[in-house]
Formats: sequence, C-alpha cells, structure tokens
Amino acid sequence: METIFQELIDKAKEARANAYAPYSKFLVGSALITENGKIFTGCNIENVSLGLSICAERVAIFKAVAEGIKDIRAIAVIGDTEEPCTPCGACRQVMIEFAPDMKVVMANLHNKIKIKKARDLLPDAFKG
Repeated sequence: METIFQELIDKAKEARANAYAPYSKFLVGSALITENGKIFTGCNIENVSLGLSICAERVAIFKAVAEGIKDIRAIAVIGDTEEPCTPCGACRQVMIEFAPDMKVVMANLHNKIKIKKARDLLPDAFKG
C-alpha cells in the first residue's frame, strides 16, 4: 500500500471526530489528495430532515471543487464497520463525475483496507 494512502486514512480518522451524526450515530470521515498533493477532509453531517444530510466523501470532494480543484488522485473513507467502509451510491456517482480513475481507499477502525478505482465501484454509471 502506498504511504500516502495510510496518511489519507489517518486524516480521515481525524475528520471522523468532527462528524455530526446525532440520529444514526454512524460517524464517517474522509480525506482526499489532489494530483498536486493538497489534502481536503470531510465528515458526515446529518440533519433532522435526513434528506438534507451529506456524506463525508462528498464534503471532501465539494471542498476541493469549491477551491477550484478537480484533479483528485485518491480519497479515503473510514467508519466503524465490520468490513472496510464503502461509499454510498450518491458518493460513488459524485466520484465518477470528478475523477473516475481516482483510487478509493476504504477502511475501518480495525485496520481492514480495500482499494479500488472509483469507476470500478459504479459500473455503468449515469452519464446524462
């Protein structure tokens, strides 16, 4: 595993501590790295109107895009799950939109890790 992937997992774990999940109690953190080495983090943020909640991965991606950066090399996601935490369908679609070849580093708090390309997580993604 590339050293940068472990750094992303560590940053995602730190970001997870900021998650706001009073309804599900499911805390998720994410961290991405751009091609030029800049790191953006995110955590899930819930709302009493659950449809207004947002996942950690999209927070990190939208922070990067809001800064004018779309060249994402890799993203990590971590949660307290039995197997490595995987992105939801909405996050997978957003990943495909911005960087279909980015590496997606899925991890849990028990050091289980799985790495795939975004495009492999959502075959036949919507293209519009």
